[in-house]
Amino acid sequence: MYSNLPATEGRKVVWFHCASLGEFDQGLPLMNKIKERNPEVFLLVSFFSPSGMEHYNKRNHQVDHVTYIPLDTNARATKFISTYKPEIVFFVKYEYWSRHIFAAKKSGAKIYNVSGLFRPGHRFFKWYGSYFRKTLRAFDHFFLQTEESQELLKSINIYNTSVTGDTRYDKVIDNKNNMTPDEALGTFAQNKDVLVIGSSWPEDERVLLPFINQSDIRVIIAPHDISEPHIIGIEKKLSRPYVRYTEINDSASNADVIILNTIGHLASAYYYGKIAYVGGGFSGSLHNILEPAVFGLPVIFGPKYSRFPEASDFIKHGFGFSIDNTTAFIEAYDEIHNNLENISAREVSYVESHSGVTDKILEHLSSSSVL
Repeated sequence: MYSNLPATEGRKVVWFHCASLGEFDQGLPLMNKIKERNPEVFLLVSFFSPSGMEHYNKRNHQVDHVTYIPLDTNARATKFISTYKPEIVFFVKYEYWSRHIFAAKKSGAKIYNVSGLFRPGHRFFKWYGSYFRKTLRAFDHFFLQTEESQELLKSINIYNTSVTGDTRYDKVIDNKNNMTPDEALGTFAQNKDVLVIGSSWPEDERVLLPFINQSDIRVIIAPHDISEPHIIGIEKKLSRPYVRYTEINDSASNADVIILNTIGHLASAYYYGKIAYVGGGFSGSLHNILEPAVFGLPVIFGPKYSRFPEASDFIKHGFGFSIDNTTAFIEAYDEIHNNLENISAREVSYVESHSGVTDKILEHLSSSSVL
């Protein structure tokens, strides 16, 4: 595991642990700004999920070394910390590896939580949670997304917290500002009403496909699963002309639907869209609704969104819409379409007003002489 390591001698090692690619995206604004301010820093990232290891290089990053985090045993954690010698440690959002945290603390490292999110059902707040609370008390500071999270930590006598917000707002704004236009998708959109379906699962597709087949709007659909059997399954259920993204050419100009059978083109698709549907809301694993919102696309999603505070906020402010069947989707779509300009403008303003989270975190770290 520790073979062929790049040299770290004389460099301050800053370690980010990210459960998966989503948490990597959440930590990325802070990673990049740390490197901009301190180019000599050695940036180490660990993942638990293969999705992070397999796709992190598709992001614009300045990471020096990436690895899987070892199993959370005393021996493996001690070996990990003694090998990399991190001076500053960030755990992004959640997933607290106790023995790695204790080993890092024992080594003298400063430990932080970024975009932390806590809920009452978490084990830290249960009668049996004393060991897990001990893990949290090893942290030097928590940079939290919500006031609810701060209150929950106060309930177990943890006060070294700040409600700074979600770094993903900074991430999507940066993506918007640095997006490369996609000529093929631009030609397809042609200033028409385009529904963009991002990261859809079969449950989402069962609700959406009847609407797609009976409507006359243009659609870009990006399935979460881009395996050949799944793409074929979608194609069999479509009754309108379609084309796969990888097969777009002049002869496909009559297509009403584009299927993104690739990874990395969804942000461009949102740029050309008018309204978005984001998948995962039927399983409780809602995908990132900030990605379309930064482009002013009102967002429709499934009914299981309670773990995602931004979804509740979107609904509260009138640019998020939760549905549980095709009829509800059509009603939401029509409501948005009839008020699109107003809803879109309020949404963009909201997203922009929630940016600057990364700078708040860096200001705290600088004032503490950590960076």
